[in-house]
Amino acid sequence: MPQPTPRRPPLYTVTADTLVAVDFNPRTAGEPGPYRRLFTVPGTRAFTAGNLLARLPMGMFSVSAVVMIAGTRDSYALAGAVTATGLAATAVVAPWTARLVDRYGQARIAVPATLLAALGSLALLLCVRHDAPAWTLFASYAATATTPNLGGMSRARWAHLLKTEPDALHTANSFEQSVDELCFMLGPVLAAFLCMTFFPEAGTLVGVVLLVTGMLLFAAQRSTEPPVAKRSPKRATTLFRAAGMPPLLAVCLAMGVVFGAMEVVTIAYADARGHPSAAGAVLGLQAAGSCAAGLLYGAVRPAGSAASRYPWCIAAMTALLTLPLLATALTGSLLVLAGALLVAGMATAPTMVTGMTLVQERTPEGRVNEGMTLAVTGLLGGIAAGSALGGWLAEHASATAGFGVPVTAAAVALLITLARPAEDA
Repeated sequence: MPQPTPRRPPLYTVTADTLVAVDFNPRTAGEPGPYRRLFTVPGTRAFTAGNLLARLPMGMFSVSAVVMIAGTRDSYALAGAVTATGLAATAVVAPWTARLVDRYGQARIAVPATLLAALGSLALLLCVRHDAPAWTLFASYAATATTPNLGGMSRARWAHLLKTEPDALHTANSFEQSVDELCFMLGPVLAAFLCMTFFPEAGTLVGVVLLVTGMLLFAAQRSTEPPVAKRSPKRATTLFRAAGMPPLLAVCLAMGVVFGAMEVVTIAYADARGHPSAAGAVLGLQAAGSCAAGLLYGAVRPAGSAASRYPWCIAAMTALLTLPLLATALTGSLLVLAGALLVAGMATAPTMVTGMTLVQERTPEGRVNEGMTLAVTGLLGGIAAGSALGGWLAEHASATAGFGVPVTAAAVALLITLARPAEDA
């Protein structure tokens, strides 16, 4: 066993009337930060790189589809209907895909499911390119619903690797939520750039290449893949009744309403102010605030359990969501709204991180992917409802009135959480 190198005594000398001590011993590096320690776990860098590459297109496909369809068919109504169909199909198919992933393993299921989704995107591209009937667009985009929950699979790997280190798992979950926000910011921007700079199908084509390449790299990292847990067929039907899960899924639904309404209402508000092109940048600030807060949240060790923190996180989110409403009602300035959204977004990541931590804790062993995918499905359903409600208010009342929807939805989420104290204990 190697012995530690003995420390050398300092060298003393005199300069004028000053005694100087010179230490020739090597400097020791300071303790690494939480994120640096996170990626010292073997295999984490490799699977994270592949997952990031595959997850970026999740923010590209819907924007690319809208630009591609609207540009060639001259119908935003058709483009919106096609993307809504894909969202609905994903909400139905995603939990089943996640269940198969838990049952048979990530690599065995995720790769063929991704290839099928990629074929759906390519089929949509060809149908648009060759002016196929409208029903083929719906069928093609619905096929993309088999795309696995990439964020859920990455979180499942962290949960497996860090199951005895709750502080490190908190950092990992915060990192994953920040990645979600980063993809939300960069994906639409990249898609719009590709479609506008090259040709309308460029965004979809690049997205497919990134998705398939990233998934193959991610699935190849077998050393970090969670093992498949054996379970009886009877157990597979009880996830909705798992202790504490129903209120969590209800909160996810309400959170989805927050996100869906905020996006549509912000676009409507920017359009009403004569700056429709600024909507993306304004919404990007909300995601930037969430991303920064998520990274900061992961670097600290919050006191108490996730269950005790959750109501406080939702309460903070509810309070901060009043800022966009006040900004539009009192100032009518798009610039002030942008600042309000930046601040309001800072409560999003801590709330989502805490909620996903609770989902991991309350999901039965061996079904982490399915549990987190159900949470994402709740979010998707809420986004669809929030988009519809926010759009209706923006059209029939005003965009300012529409900003009341996110506040109300967050308040409902808080009431749901407070109404089930026994399960949160």
